[in-house]
Amino acid sequence: MTAYASYVICTAPRSGSTLLCRLLAETGVAGRPASYFHEPALDAWARRLGVSTGVVAAEREMVEACIQAALARGRSDNGVFGLRLQRPSFEFFFSRLALLYPDRVTERTRFERVFGRTLFIHLSRADKVEQAVSCLKAEQTGLWHVAADGSDVERIGPPREPEYDGEGLRAWVDTMIDYDRGWNAWFARDAITPVAISYDQLSGDPQGALRRILAPLGLDPAAADRVSPSLRKMADDTNRDWAARFRAEAGLA
Repeated sequence: MTAYASYVICTAPRSGSTLLCRLLAETGVAGRPASYFHEPALDAWARRLGVSTGVVAAEREMVEACIQAALARGRSDNGVFGLRLQRPSFEFFFSRLALLYPDRVTERTRFERVFGRTLFIHLSRADKVEQAVSCLKAEQTGLWHVAADGSDVERIGPPREPEYDGEGLRAWVDTMIDYDRGWNAWFARDAITPVAISYDQLSGDPQGALRRILAPLGLDPAAADRVSPSLRKMADDTNRDWAARFRAEAGLA
C-alpha cells in the first residue's frame, strides 16, 4: 500500500523534468509521469490522450474523459499515478478542474479530489541564466533532448546553428524567475510543502533524487538502483560562452 495515490512534478522548461519522468517510469513502481495536460486547449488534450471528440459533447464530459485516459496511461501496476505540470500549463489546467468541482475550494483540494492523495514535487533550476541559455538554444536549434548515445530524442524544428541573443536571454531569465515565484506563491497559498529537488541534485545524483521521491511515496527506495539516465546533458561550449557573455553584459557576478 503506497502512502499516496499520485504525485505531480511542478516544474518549468529545462529543469531536468524529462529526465526525472523517464527515471521514475523506469522504476516500474512510480507511475509513468508525463505532461498529459500540457497544451491550453481541450482538443489538444484529447489528441494527445486518444480521446475521441466526436462522442463527447459537453466540455465537462471531455475533461472527465481526458482525465480517465491520463490515469490509464500514467499509472503503474501498483496504482500510483504520475504527472508533470509545467508552470505555463497551470492556469488552464486548474480552470478545467474547476468545471468538475466548481465549489469554492482550493486548487490543491480540487487536484486531490480528482487524483487522490498527492505528493507535490518542486523541481527547479537555481541558475536562471543557464536555464535561459538552454531554452533559447533549444528553440533555435530545434533539438530539446539527446539520448545517452548522442542520438536525437526530441527534435521539434529543422536543425540550424544557434545565434547569441542577449534580449532573448533576458526575456527567458525573467520568465523563469516568474515561474518559480508562481509555484512558490501557490505552495504557500494552498499550504503545500513540496519535496524540493534541484536540477543540480538530479543531474549530479539521479538515483539519490529518485530516492527522495520514492521514500515519501511509500515505495522502496531501492527501486532507484535499477535505473540509469537515458538522456545526456546538452550543455557545451556554446552554452558556457553565452552564459558568460550574458552575465558580463548584465553586470552579474
